[in-house]
Formats: sequence, structure tokens, C-alpha cells
Amino acid sequence: MVSINEVESIFTFLGGLGMFLYGMNIMGDGMQKSAGSKMNNFLRMVTNNRLLAIALGALITAILHSSGATTVMVVGFVNAGILDLTQAVGVIMGANIGTTITAWMVSLNQLGDAMRVLQPAFFAPFFVALGAFALIFSSKKKESLLGEICLGVGFLFVGLTFMSGSVAPYTDSPIFSRAFAVLGGNPILGILVGAVVTALIQSSTASVGILQTLAMSGIVTTNAAIYITLGQNIGSCLTALLSSTGASRNAKRASVIHLTFNMIGAVIFGVGMYVISLIMPEFAHGPIDSLRISVFHTFFNFTNTILLFPFAKQLVAFSGLIVKEGKEPDGQPKAEAARESKLPHLDERIFQSPPLALEIAILEVVHMGQVVTENLKLSLKAITEHMDADVSAVFENEKTIDNINDKLTEYLIKVNNLSLNESQKAMVSNLFYSVNDMERVGDHAENLAELAQYMMDHELSLSETGIKDLQEIADVAVQSFEHAVAARRDSSMDDIRMVSKLEDEVDNLEEELRDKHIERLSQRTCSPQAGVVFLDILSNLERISDHAYNLAGYVKDEI
Repeated sequence: MVSINEVESIFTFLGGLGMFLYGMNIMGDGMQKSAGSKMNNFLRMVTNNRLLAIALGALITAILHSSGATTVMVVGFVNAGILDLTQAVGVIMGANIGTTITAWMVSLNQLGDAMRVLQPAFFAPFFVALGAFALIFSSKKKESLLGEICLGVGFLFVGLTFMSGSVAPYTDSPIFSRAFAVLGGNPILGILVGAVVTALIQSSTASVGILQTLAMSGIVTTNAAIYITLGQNIGSCLTALLSSTGASRNAKRASVIHLTFNMIGAVIFGVGMYVISLIMPEFAHGPIDSLRISVFHTFFNFTNTILLFPFAKQLVAFSGLIVKEGKEPDGQPKAEAARESKLPHLDERIFQSPPLALEIAILEVVHMGQVVTENLKLSLKAITEHMDADVSAVFENEKTIDNINDKLTEYLIKVNNLSLNESQKAMVSNLFYSVNDMERVGDHAENLAELAQYMMDHELSLSETGIKDLQEIADVAVQSFEHAVAARRDSSMDDIRMVSKLEDEVDNLEEELRDKHIERLSQRTCSPQAGVVFLDILSNLERISDHAYNLAGYVKDEI
């Protein structure tokens, strides 16, 4: 018969677990909003340096408090073509290092009574109060973010206090000592328990925290804690494995790399601990506290990373053996394949980190600008070489641009509904406007191609002077758009100033070339029909530079 006290203890433990998980969630949310720009800068650099990839993985995991969530994002990055597999290995290794942060926070409770004032359990209620007051009474965004972080930290440690308090009355129960003796004596069973618990709650950080809570009561043996910790690292891979279902082959390989990396480490350390338990049974079967669990957790992840870092390419090759190359579909037209390669790969797995989801949106807006630039150059080539030009490629690319526009707009709507701070939401609005301006430039490129087609169909030609004049203003208009795209990519004031300068130059040229054209018409050196086309081309080029000026203006507002 279950007593009311036992029911109360179960409720207290579950309530503490709920506060612990909720605290981790809102603390991570607040940290993401405040640290978004740092993660964005890391993402820009990570493509060239595996050590920076490890730093990025550690940073994101420290913020999200879940290596599984970080690896889900890595799967999204690989699926989107933003990271290759070798770069993904670095981020995955860093994720395992970053997951140790919360374990160290939990182990602060092991400080002696003389340092009680520094223990999280002592100041956690104050953090809850501080965070709540900041959220309720502050109208400033920065203070509200700080309030979220404080509230999260407070709930995390209040939850831990609840959990440890609910377990404390039962620490002398023989069931605990027998359970951990069995787990400590059977490495496979210990690793399996750690993996299953972590897979169920989908956070190795949370499961390590639960283990540390039990260790605070002195009921966890050293060997059991080590085997369970090794299993927790394996269990964190399940989320990414499930996430890769339906993704690209490389995305599946990224999740396999994560599993392989952790399994190799678990085998090495599991065998090592088993040997130690045979040589030093009193150490292996002795109790372990939360501080020493943190030390082992950190030592394991750092050592495993150092050991396997030189073998990144081999891990990638092994993942290729597990997830084999499939046969590419035959008969796909080249033009269709090329168009597919230009479409953005906006993977919603990246929504695990809203600031990084925003950064991906920026990269894809820049990608759209590059596709538009390519089409703009094709259409202008058709103008200057109209008798030999083929404008079909321009019309085909315009379909791609429209498709990119639709996908990016849908993606930005979803990003706008994520947890972003005020400046990030303003950036999303600017990206909406940027996509619209780029789509309009694409329309102008299509207009230019149609004008070139009209001239071919009606066998019209421009004078050499007219073509030379168009080439001059076209070069300036294209440069202004290229600098606008570069300004969005690099947040560069130099590019913004250059766009402003070139836009003024286009306006002056348009006015000058209109006057010269009217003079040619009066001298009958240009036919009236060709003259109408010439003026339409000038108008389109002037509008292109206006849209470039708008694009640069959005970036200037953000800076």
C-alpha cells in the first residue's frame, strides 16, 4: 500500500523535474536572444576552420543546454548545404563539450557550508524573484532578456532542490543500493539505462542533472555513474537520428557521425572503467558526488574530442559506408537540374535556434540576390548582342527567382514567429522588403529580355553610339545591385556608400542619355521604334538602381 508521503514525494520529484526542464528552456531562450549576433559571426567563420566549428558547437549547446538539439540543427545545416560533413564533425564534437556546462552549474551545490552563499540552491529563489520583477515591471527589452535568463536559472535550481529533497528520505532504502550495484557491475546495462533515459527526455544535459541529483544523496556508485553517463551521451543521438528521417543522404550521415563518435568514446571509456573496477573495486563501488560526475563528464567529452579530432575524414568515410550512395534519377533535364540547384534549402530543423534561423535567412536572401544578378547580366547581354542572343535562359531563371521568392517569404513568416528580440524582428522585416525588391529587379531583368526579343522579332537595331551608351549605364546599374547584395552579406558601410554613389550616377546618366537620344532622333540616326525600346531600357535600368538603393538602405538602418 502506497502511503500519502510516498505520493507526495513522487509529485515533488516530478514537479522539480518539470521546473528543471522549464528553467533550462527559458534560460536558453533568453540567452539565444542576447547572444544571437555572436552565434551568427561563428556561423560565418565556421566554414573555413574545424576548430571554430568545435567552438560553434560548444557555444550553441551551452545556450540550448542540449547536445541533441544542436545536432538536430547540424542535420538541418547539412541538409541545407550550408555545412559539409567534415565541418559538421567539428560542430558535433563541440556539442558534446558544450553539454558539460549545466553539469558544472548543478555541481555547485556540492560546495561546503562555508561557501553556502555561493550555492545555487541558496540564491535560486532570489533569481526567480529578480527575473519575475524584470519581466513584469521592465519595459526595456534588454532588462526583459536578463529577466528571462534569471528566471530560467532560478527555476532550474529550485527544481533541483525539489528533486533532491524528494529523494533524500529514501536514500537508505536497499532498493537504491542494489539497483546501482547491478548497474555498476554490468557496463552494458548501465550504458543502456543512461541511453534510454536520455532518449526519453531528449536531453543528455537534463539526464546528467537527474543523475547528479541522485548522487547528492550519496546513493550512486562511481562505476554506475560512469556507465550511465556514457549511455547518456549515446542517448542524445536519438533525436538527431529521428530528425534525419526524410532528409538528404548527407544529413543522415551527419546523424550517423554523431552516434559513431559517442559510441566509440563509450566503448573506450567503458572498457577502461571495467578494467579499473577489477583492479580497484573499493574505488569503483564507492559513492560519487555531483562534482566528480561533472569532472568525469567534462574529461570524457574533451578527451574523446581530442582523440577523434584527427580522424574527422575517417568518421565521414565510415558514415558513407553506413548510408550508401543511392542511384541518381535518370532522364532529368539539365535545365531542370540546374534550376533545382539554385533553390534555397530552408530546413526547419534550424528553428531550434532562432538567431541561427535568421542568419540562414540572410544567407538565402544573398543567394537570391546572386541569382538575380546572374539573370540581369544575361538579359543585358541579350540587349547588346540582340541579333545572336537567346533569351530563353532569362525566362527560365525568372521562374526560379519567383520560386525562391515564394519559399523565402514562407520561411521568413515562420522565422518572424520565433522567439526573437526587437532588433532581430526588425531585421526580419527588412529581409521581407529585400526579397520584394530583389524580385522586382528580377522582373526588370525579364522586361529587358522581352525588349531584346521584341527587337529581334521586329529586326530593329540600335546605333553603335546607342549600344555604347546603354552598356555604360548598364554597367553602373549592375554594379550598384552587386554592391547592395554585398552590403546585405557583409553588413558593410563601404558597400552602402558605393550603392548611394552609383545610384546618383545612374540617375545622372539616365537624364544625359535621354537628351542624347532625343538629339539622335531629331538627326534621324535612330528609328522611332528602336528609340522607344531604348527609352524603356533606360527606365528599367534606372528602376534597378532604385531597388539597389532600397536594399542598401535596409542594411544601413540595421547598422
